[in-house]
Amino acid sequence: MEKVIVITGASRGIGAATALLAAREGYRICINYQTDEQAAHRVLEQVRELGAEAITVRADVSIEDEVTHLFNRVDAELGRVTALVNNAGTVGQKSRVEEMSEFRLLKIMKTNVVGPILCAKHAVQRMSTLHGGQGGSIVNVSSVAARLGSPSEYVDYAASKGALDTFTVGLSREVAGEGIRVNAVRPGYIHTDFHALSGDPDRVSKLESTIPMGRGGQASEVAEAIIWLLSDKASYSTGTFVDLGGGR
Repeated sequence: MEKVIVITGASRGIGAATALLAAREGYRICINYQTDEQAAHRVLEQVRELGAEAITVRADVSIEDEVTHLFNRVDAELGRVTALVNNAGTVGQKSRVEEMSEFRLLKIMKTNVVGPILCAKHAVQRMSTLHGGQGGSIVNVSSVAARLGSPSEYVDYAASKGALDTFTVGLSREVAGEGIRVNAVRPGYIHTDFHALSGDPDRVSKLESTIPMGRGGQASEVAEAIIWLLSDKASYSTGTFVDLGGGR
């Protein structure tokens, strides 16, 4: 079976690292991005240099029409999807709950919860043996914030990842008999530019002393866990979580 992977938010950070590792593992790759076309094309060039067949697709995964377009492109240009990494996400500026606007909350929940559910819906339609598929694997990128709550920082982000964890468990049980495995990784403080979204690009370096292992993680370390969960090496794993928080 050909391996075809869709990675949302793949123009940077964990998504980009996952695309590079997927290229080495023989996947055909869809690099999804929302705004940074140049960054997405840099990742595209890198995976093609590694010998992978790949495309970039601009889509806001919280909008179903755009998700439909994304998966139709994959069908036409790469083949039927066998792996999905729900990596796209966002976070607001550091804030207490009483200072959060309705607009902020809706944006967080739509991107971090609705988006992964929509992408999983369209992947299941193609992967499930009930729909003539040959099975597949989904990995959701959650966060240790789902366990810790992120008080006085971004409780809304933590809550969205908690919802993603619940979705992971529920979907895994729903489709376990249809050849689809659903798991999640929960990164902690990882050195990526994601933290710039919260207004503190140096956040990981500042907080390394609070991490039991004494350092922040690398995007490549998270990618290794994602690719393992997608692979046949994790064939008996579904509804489970790999924490990558350096002990937090």
